[in-house]
Amino acid sequence: MRTRDENKVLAIREKAIDLMVEEGLEGFSIQKLAKAAGVSPATIYIYYKDREDLIIQLSIELTNTLLEYSLRDFDPAMSFSDGLKLQWKNRVAHFMKFPKHVEFIEHIRYSPLYEQVRAHMIVQFGEAMGAFVHNAIRNKQLNKLPFEVYWAVAFAPLYQLMKFHSQGRSHKSEHFALNNKLLMQTCELVIKGLTP
Repeated sequence: MRTRDENKVLAIREKAIDLMVEEGLEGFSIQKLAKAAGVSPATIYIYYKDREDLIIQLSIELTNTLLEYSLRDFDPAMSFSDGLKLQWKNRVAHFMKFPKHVEFIEHIRYSPLYEQVRAHMIVQFGEAMGAFVHNAIRNKQLNKLPFEVYWAVAFAPLYQLMKFHSQGRSHKSEHFALNNKLLMQTCELVIKGLTP
């Protein structure tokens, strides 16, 4: 068995992210990746069973980084307002540092491959966020809502701001850059809408 060459693994990983961002899931192939990474397809198969295995493993790795950022300094016992603000700040910090990782995950989000990643996220993230939401409802800091409604109101505005930022423009402005003032202004409105 060949030893793991970390430089090759890193090159494969980085080029896989670039290729997914540039070409999407449909344009992603082991042949293209091997050429971009400067390795043979056989080298890629040393580390991954097939294309799907590579995409799933890489997605889980990128998701773990997102979860690590999201839960940084987070405590499920925090007040709803403080906890949601911290979630927003942490997610934006991740997005600003790893914009390609976010795009990579977006490319597979609506494919069957995402189910394994989603299952992993639920296990890793569900416990902390579930406890946070239940504490906030019990403490009368959050209205009881169906999960989908809560998630749409709590996080869709954040992801739209990040989308405007990544595009560098909005529907109104030719130049848009997300800053802390806009972030917190939007977050305060979301908190107001979710609290009793």
